[in-house]
Amino acid sequence: MHLSKKIPASIWILGFVSMFMDISSELIHGLLPVFLVSALGASVLTVGVIEGFAESTALIVKVFSGMISDYIGRRKGLAVLGYGLGALSKPVFAMAGTVHWVFFARFTDRIGKGIRGAPRDAMIADLTPAEMRGAAYGLRQALDTVGAFLGPMLGIVLMLLLAGNFRQVFWFATIPAFLAVLLLVTGIKEPERKHSGTEVNPPIQLAVLNQFTVAYWWIVAIGGVLTLARFSEAFLILRAQDIGLPDTFAPAILITMNIIYALSAYPAGRLADRMNHTNLIVAGLVVLISADLILAHAQGLGLVFTGVVLWGLHMGITQGLLATMVAEAAPERLRGTAFGFFNLVSGIAMLFASLLAGLLWDIYGASVTFYSGAIFAFIALVLLFLRKN
Repeated sequence: MHLSKKIPASIWILGFVSMFMDISSELIHGLLPVFLVSALGASVLTVGVIEGFAESTALIVKVFSGMISDYIGRRKGLAVLGYGLGALSKPVFAMAGTVHWVFFARFTDRIGKGIRGAPRDAMIADLTPAEMRGAAYGLRQALDTVGAFLGPMLGIVLMLLLAGNFRQVFWFATIPAFLAVLLLVTGIKEPERKHSGTEVNPPIQLAVLNQFTVAYWWIVAIGGVLTLARFSEAFLILRAQDIGLPDTFAPAILITMNIIYALSAYPAGRLADRMNHTNLIVAGLVVLISADLILAHAQGLGLVFTGVVLWGLHMGITQGLLATMVAEAAPERLRGTAFGFFNLVSGIAMLFASLLAGLLWDIYGASVTFYSGAIFAFIALVLLFLRKN
């Protein structure tokens, strides 16, 4: 390959930035639910509150961060701010003596994620020739996925080496996080861009919502209900612990789910180009219902991991598919508003999903939590059939 056609070094650096931060985040994320329940004595509802607020915050902040980077005409500063917040949150996990500090750390970490995502992706476009952008985004996503595997694996290794000391393991997570920030600050030079000022429109323009078609509103409704059915993966980890998985091996749940997700995402994407999108979403919902029912009835770790495998398969089938449907249903000039409102609804639904999952778990037990997920997935199926007819 000619040198001029190689992916720019800046894209590799952004990929490694993403990988190091993902190693750090997933190392903690794979152990955090167990740490909250076992070490800090938190209820499952508390876990749901923390996860719900954290993940919904990331979705909602992401709606506005891209608009802000367009408005000020700079990407790197926002990206550094987002990654910096993520790095600064990591020592707080290690020092947290109460659930309040964990909430603060998780909330700060997810605000950072919401801030950095859109400017980073826009910076990739700014730094890459148009004919190579697909490869550039693919490289960054591939390195991000490597981080998603390495983080939980490193968590297991460190738990074994450090005799199950959660806090010492969390201290190790600070190293790749600060490496990510250092790489971004020193390795990336942002290209000059013209200040776009007030020409940038906000991502959610309420005045134009009535211009969307019925098809778009069906997709928003289905996406919201699907998010209610797909609560935080923290509950998968707690289910495995409930059945008997040792704390040290809790990250194995995320490893299993991410492997299946990664292996199924590309074939599912190929299928999405060849078959009706509604039929593919139906298939993903059937898989999710199966996962929920298996996890609700599981009496041993074999069935728990079977449910986790199906959960990962569901993610591989459906993740990104609804976004494609939003793009197709919205007028081109209103796609920013369409995605903004869709993400806002999904963020609110994620909050309620995790709160409800934790509340049901504490009052009625783990099985009812997964039954509720199956019910919401079934409601999404019904909405799909109503839309089709």
